[in-house]
Amino acid sequence: MKYTVVNLVASANLNATLDLYNLAITIPNVEYEPEQFPGAILKLKEPKVSMLLFKNGKVICSGASNEKEIALAIRKASKLIHEIQKSVKVQKNVSYTVVNIVATANLNTSLDLFQIAMKLDNVEYEPEQFPGAILRLSDPKLTLLLFKNGKMICAGAKKENLLRKGLKVTQELILGKKKKPAAKKAKAKTAKKKK
Repeated sequence: MKYTVVNLVASANLNATLDLYNLAITIPNVEYEPEQFPGAILKLKEPKVSMLLFKNGKVICSGASNEKEIALAIRKASKLIHEIQKSVKVQKNVSYTVVNIVATANLNTSLDLFQIAMKLDNVEYEPEQFPGAILRLSDPKLTLLLFKNGKMICAGAKKENLLRKGLKVTQELILGKKKKPAAKKAKAKTAKKKK
């Protein structure tokens, strides 16, 4: 099944203590409101990502559509911070961990979400609150939003192979297992022999 990665979330560490207040007053695209949230938000235009910066040097990068954008964003952020805080090294060999992949896919058929929710235990569907059904898989551990038009949003995978596996499991759960073409050919041959 085809899918499109729309958001990669990754965590990294700049291995330094960050002065978030100083960064917020010096860098125009940094927001910091410690009463509301303990981290600062750095928004980059190229690549278009948002980064959460924490005092302990931890960084969460979201909005990237591929891993190259993650590395580039962390490198750019470390360079910006280094200009203000010399103790923060510019990251040349960026080390990060992908913690969530969000992707979209399409089953190319309309879905009866009420029937799916009745048939499967791991599906929540409350149309008064949200137009989609929520499917929670345990292996791989993923959450999928299913819509009537057959479109899906998948979140929770840490690796693309788990994303692919989850989409395949979902397709089998909802559409049923597809019959193998070889079985059809065998039936056709036995029908010809009887004639």
